[in-house]
Amino acid sequence: MRRVTYLALAVLLVAGLAACNGVRSDKKQTAAVVVPTFNADSAYAFVQTQVDFGPRVPETAPHAACANFLTNTLQRFGAQVAVQQGKMNIYTGETKALKNIIGQFNADAKRRVLLCAHWDSRPFADHDANSANRHTPILGANDGASGVGVLLEVARQVAHSAPAVGIDIVFFDLEDWGTPEFYTGDERPDDWCLGSQYWAAESKKNGYRADYGILLDMVGASGATFYREQFSTYFAGAVVDDVWRTAQAAGFAAFFVDTRGGAITDDHYYINTVAGIPCIDIIQYNPYGDTGFADYWHTTADDMRHIDRRTLYAVGQTLLQTIYSE
Repeated sequence: MRRVTYLALAVLLVAGLAACNGVRSDKKQTAAVVVPTFNADSAYAFVQTQVDFGPRVPETAPHAACANFLTNTLQRFGAQVAVQQGKMNIYTGETKALKNIIGQFNADAKRRVLLCAHWDSRPFADHDANSANRHTPILGANDGASGVGVLLEVARQVAHSAPAVGIDIVFFDLEDWGTPEFYTGDERPDDWCLGSQYWAAESKKNGYRADYGILLDMVGASGATFYREQFSTYFAGAVVDDVWRTAQAAGFAAFFVDTRGGAITDDHYYINTVAGIPCIDIIQYNPYGDTGFADYWHTTADDMRHIDRRTLYAVGQTLLQTIYSE
């Protein structure tokens, strides 16, 4: 994803964004809900398995091997799985193939929740302090694998005990092939999040709908903080309210900070603007850094050293509490 845009976004935030916040008004709480317990060890193992393939750069052998793993795992958990294949132009104008991996649970349910993350990893460590590393693909333990690991564990729980709504899990490809910092040519518009742009256009064409969506990105690091991302607040403010309230009630206030963060052009932006589905982004945010992200973001240091089961648990349990209370 791009760096955080440090904007007041005054136009978007007028009057508490009341016009965009109504998507959750029909949610009902019930004391009878039994919410599964998120298994952080399982999620950690799912992250480790992805990283063990190596950098998941599209059109490489590790990418293909990981695609098979994700497809087979979702199928093993009882999902109806489809691999959406397409092509998009990257920052140079060249065409790259993509594979969006889609797992659907309870396909007959009219009410649906979309859960998503990107599964590819950055083909260059362009933010690395060592200039010799900047053309090296990254492992993307946090930036990519962590969100997928959490969602695979959610899928495992859904397979054992289905919530009242249908669940659609989408792993987006080609998220992280945006213009590198060392590139000297002109920057193309919308050069990040190519897999979600493709999926959103196809979903709109095919009439796919979900009540709302939740995107996970960089959700596994030790000491991570998740602020209320601004595009999420604009397009799906009531979903943000619900998720942050759920997290704080569950004891995760140290992770889910009840403060406005930056505006981040991530996969959720295109789910909102192209597919028309209200979607939020749970994404690690550092208000004091120069990029808005961790200092190892888009570097060769984004590896398993930074993955913390406590963070995976906070995000995963919040997600389960949210979808099982529908």
